[in-house]
Formats: sequence, structure tokens, C-alpha cells
Amino acid sequence: MSNIQKIDRRNFVKLFGLASGGIILGCTSTTIDKKFKPTINPDFFEPNLFVQIDTAGTITLIASRSEMGQGIRTSLASAIADELEADWQYVNVKQATGHEKYGNQNTDGSRSVRTRLEPMRKMGAAAKMMLISAAATKWNITEKDCKAENHFIINTLTNDKLFYGDLVALASQLEVPKEATIQLKKVADFKYIGKTLKSVDLKDFTTGTATYGIDVRIPNMQFAAVARCPVAFGSVKSFKKNKAEKVAGVSQIIALKRRTPPTGKFFGMLGGVAVVANNTWAAFQGKLALDIEWNYGDNVSFDTEKFKQILTERVHKRGKLVPGGNGNVHSAFKHADKVVEATYHVPFLVHAPMEVPNATAWFQKDKIEVWAPVQDPQTARSELAHFFEIPIENITINVTFLGGGFGRKSKSDFVVEAVTISKKINAPVQVVWTREDDIQHSFYHATSAQYLKGSLLNGKVTGWLQRVGFPSIVSSFKPLSDYASGFELGQGFTKNPYQIANFRLENVKAEAHLRIGWLRSVVHIHSGFGNNSFVDELAFAGNIDPVQMHLDLLSKETPSLEKTALQYRTNRMVAVLKQTAKMADWGKKLPKNHGMGVAIHYSFYSYVATIVEVSVIDKKVKIENVFTTIDCGLALNKDNIKNQLEGAAIFGMSLAMYGKISTENGAVKQHNFFDYQMARMQDAPNVHIHIMDKMHEPPTGVGEPGVPVMAPAICNAIFKATGQRVRSLPLTDAGFL
Repeated sequence: MSNIQKIDRRNFVKLFGLASGGIILGCTSTTIDKKFKPTINPDFFEPNLFVQIDTAGTITLIASRSEMGQGIRTSLASAIADELEADWQYVNVKQATGHEKYGNQNTDGSRSVRTRLEPMRKMGAAAKMMLISAAATKWNITEKDCKAENHFIINTLTNDKLFYGDLVALASQLEVPKEATIQLKKVADFKYIGKTLKSVDLKDFTTGTATYGIDVRIPNMQFAAVARCPVAFGSVKSFKKNKAEKVAGVSQIIALKRRTPPTGKFFGMLGGVAVVANNTWAAFQGKLALDIEWNYGDNVSFDTEKFKQILTERVHKRGKLVPGGNGNVHSAFKHADKVVEATYHVPFLVHAPMEVPNATAWFQKDKIEVWAPVQDPQTARSELAHFFEIPIENITINVTFLGGGFGRKSKSDFVVEAVTISKKINAPVQVVWTREDDIQHSFYHATSAQYLKGSLLNGKVTGWLQRVGFPSIVSSFKPLSDYASGFELGQGFTKNPYQIANFRLENVKAEAHLRIGWLRSVVHIHSGFGNNSFVDELAFAGNIDPVQMHLDLLSKETPSLEKTALQYRTNRMVAVLKQTAKMADWGKKLPKNHGMGVAIHYSFYSYVATIVEVSVIDKKVKIENVFTTIDCGLALNKDNIKNQLEGAAIFGMSLAMYGKISTENGAVKQHNFFDYQMARMQDAPNVHIHIMDKMHEPPTGVGEPGVPVMAPAICNAIFKATGQRVRSLPLTDAGFL
């Protein structure tokens, strides 16, 4: 049976809410390691990927992943269009609601293209084959005498041609080709894949007609703002609402109990006091007028500076041994020419996407409908079914455009809030967080401390001891998870790409006193900073050029870090490093007070090398140039890749220069962009991007791999310019900027 099947027209309307007609194909997907197999329902076929071609020639794709600026809707549409030989002007995209029939919809982990590209291409190719068969039947010729080109089937004997839309009625009666007969294009024949394409959403983006979560309006909706305890997991002891009730537009004030998720899944909500009004501003002002006495709870004494000291003390003592080491580091240190030691810190960080968390919800007896900018609509749907005891089939999650996500909008706490309030007021409501809410009540990227000790003998690194401690993401799902999990340590720690004869990794205890979540590139931020900073220190101690030091450590093919089709290959990392050094003209004479720093990292199956040039005058750091090379396998849309790496450079700059969440008496001290700063236009460097030509390799991650290299490359460049090491982020804490 083919993995691609036709969908009955009535069920197409039922599934997708689109007009029926023409060729309608669908298939299901699982993971990169498994084949794509259809799910057959006794009543109708439920695909999670599909393409429709109607009689007007219009091609419609259901986008199962969330669009937050990464261009996924355009990228996946281009894969179908290329194999289909479609004219790009006929392509459009409809966003999927949250539903298991679409497979895994969690738009995290830089995996959308990696897991969706092949089935997209196959559906386009299958539809093309059906159109060719229909044309051959009309002309009474063989299929070999037909070819597809730019939305037409051409008779190669007579040069007659038929428009796709004129063929779909006949083509839709044909059987779908068996998967074994589907032939995909050769790389040399790609029309859209590997090229630069105009976004399918460009008009909506540029004219302001794109609907983000915060733009949603439905009849009779109310607006709400929530006051939450300043200390994580605190609760309301009592509150006075008389002043808030006097704010014009305020209609109701409601106490919200915390919703604690079951162990191992979901996110719940913090609880607090909700102010409901007829407009957002009134809700915000009513919230400010509340007089609340809080029960701060166990985390009231949490102080990030003291916690940094505690973590530092712990990494300087023996920790829990992490499996996967080799050799004897203590023997290596004993026989070394030089031993180098360093301690590195990364503070708590927050996502701060431009669009704050928000959700519009309508609770109606036995059904719930939500409109929200979510990265993981299926988890949101399941969470609502759990907390509100509503059958999951009666819950609809409409996914809007996201004004940035970075992992924050994978957590559906703000959706749970909106549904809770809607149920209480018996009306649709939109909950909007303020920037202060966003920064002070998030799921934070964990702080970390790392201690590294390395040995050199005859200019070669012979030993590497690394101890690391950071609050685990698992703590948000399972209390008392005080050590890093295996999947976290696998992000650049246990999967260190260097070949070192004596290697030992240890993990130390790190309790969570804030909600911990994932942020763009996750634990790779920690490992990328520690590993690359330390290699630079080893290079300096051995009087070795830093690029050469990396190459020396990559001189042997490392045993595969993955037991999948996407296996790590050292030669690919070497190639991106050499290309970046060439692009940056590494080793050239620089102006006074300038320096260059280098960093490499392997994440999300992609290989990245970055060189940063800085100037430092009176401790004022200016990032002049960023040179980045990526090997991400098949480059689906080069413009999207370039955009994401440019964005990653700015994102990584912001974290390195300013990023820091700190607490005092358990409460987050930062409020808004004035004290949680971002890189501004005046800070923007020249960013030079090179994409390796690896079109015959499987596609790998793009959205996140450009982040982990930025902070270490910047700090290494500062050392080159000034002789001063920055081992604790952000730069502002070190007196720079």
C-alpha cells in the first residue's frame, strides 16, 4: 500500500474546512527514523500532511507547524511545489488546528524541515504523476511522451499543453502511485528547493493583515489581565479590590487558584487575581490598582547571586560521574607540561519574544475553543482536556502567527489562564500579559556553573575534566529533579565532538527555585560557552593558534555521536571551521584594539563555526563583524537559512551582552527592556553567512544552531583585543559596554 492516499471529498471538508474538488492527497508522518505510513480510519483517511489541487490550479497545503518568523510555511510549501512543477503564484497555505492527526506539531528543536521534507516532496511528485497520467489519457499517448513544467503538462510530441486545473477532474479518478514508483527530482533539477523564495505570507506581513494572537477579536469578548505572586509558586493570602473596581471599564475581579500539573506532563498555571474589563488597557490599570497580600512560599529566600556562589562551590568539588568518559584524567594532569583551570557562568535567561504571551478562549459548557500563538497546540489541547474534564474532541486550538516564540510559547500556561477565566465569566475572553508579566513569570533558561581542567603535553590536549551544574528542565515536570537529565547533558557535554584521550564529565546538584524551561538552543548555550571558551584558554596556554587548536582536537574522526541516519562526521565540522577562517581572513593584521574570536558547535544535527571581530575602546565593546558557516545538509530555502542565522547572531549577541535574570527575596528584579536589554540597531554588526553545499545530505536544524557559538566567540575576541578573559556572562557584569 502506498504511504500517500487520496482523501474523500466530504471528509476533506470535514477535516480541513476547505472547499472540496480536484486532487486531494494526504499521508502521515512519524519521525525521521521511520517510514511514513498512512492511518486508515474505517470512515475516512486522517492525514497529518496533505496537498490539494483544485480546478483553478490552486495548490493548498495544511501547515502543521507554527509560523513564528522561521518561514516554515513557505519552506514546506516549496518542497511540494518543486516536485509538482508548480507555478509559485498558485501556492497557498492554511494553518492546521491542534490535532493528533497532524502528527507531532510541537515547533521546537529545529526539526520541522528535517521530519517533513521527504513526505512533502513525495506528495508533490505523486500529484505530478497523476496529472501526467491524466494528460496522457486525454491525448491518447504514453506517459513518457508527457512532461510537467510550470503548472502545465506538455505533450513532447506536439508541444500542446494542458493547465493543471483542467486536468484535476480526470486525475482525481486515478489511483495514487505506489510509493516505490515515485521518483523524486535530482538535485540539479530543483526549481525551488535550495533557492530563495518569496514568503507565501509576505503580503500579509507587509500590509499588517497577518493575524497574530494578540490581534484576535470575536463577538462579545472581554479582556483580562492577571496579577501573579512575585515569588514563583506563591499564592494569594487576601486582596482588596475596591480601587480596581473604580477603574473605568473594569467589570469583574476574580481570584484564580494555581493549577498544578500532574507529574511528568503539562504546565498548569500560577494563579493570582484576574481583572476583567471591556478593553486591555482598563484590565491593565485595574490590575495595578489591586491591593494584594501574598503568601510567598518556600522560594522567598531565593537569591540568584547567592545561588551562583553555591553552584560555583559545588563544581569545585567532585560531582556525580556521568557515563561516557574515557581514560584517566588524573594521570593526564600528573604528567602534563601545563594544567589549565577555569570556571564559567551563565545567568538565568528569559525569552522575551516581541509578542507577549496571550490567548483568547471561549468555554461553552461541553466545548472549548482557543485562538493563540502556541508552538505546541496538541499539548495545549491535552492540557485543557485534563484540567477542565472536557472530551478532547470538543476542544479546538486555532494557531495564529507567533510574534516570536523561542520556546516560551511551547508552554501553555497562558492558554489555561484564558480558559479558566472564560469559564468563570461565562464569556469569551482574551488574556494579555504585560512585558513585566512576561519577564517576571516565565519558564526561565537555567543558570549554570562549569569548572574545567585541562592538560597539555607537547602542545596536545591530553586531559579534559568538566563539571557542570544547572537546574534541570525536568524540575518543571517532576519535583526534586536536582541533577541534569541525560538528554540535557547530551547537548554538547557527553556529545563533545573532540577526540581527547582522557575525558571525564561530572554533574553537580542544582535545585530549581524558578520555573525552568527551554530557550532557543537550550543546554547548548551552556556547553557552547564552556567548551569554546576553554579551548581558547588551552590554545593560549600552549601558544597555539585557536583555529589550529580546534583543528588539532578534530584531527581524528570521532565515533558517531548519534545512532541514527544523521551521524556526526568530524570532516564536516572541520570543513565549516576552515571555511569560516577563510571567510574572516583569520590571522590577518587587525587595527589597534581589535580582536577576533572563534567558536564551533554541533547541535540539532548541524555543524556551525563562527568568528567574531570586536573592537574595544575604554571597555566599550563594538561587535564589528560576524562570520558564520553552517552545514545543515540540504538547504531547503537559502534565504530562510540566512535570515535565521542573522537572527541567531543578534539573539546570541543580546544574551552575551545583556542577558541576565536575577532575583532578590525570591522575586525577579528585571521588568522590561530598560533593564532586560536587547541588542539595538546601533549594535548590529556586519553579518556574513556561508551555507555549505551539501544538497545530497539530509536536511538538519537551522533555527537554533547559530546561537551557542556567539557568546564564546565574542568573549574570545575580547580577550584577543584586551587580554582580559570574560568567564561570567553577561558582558555588562564584567564592566564592558
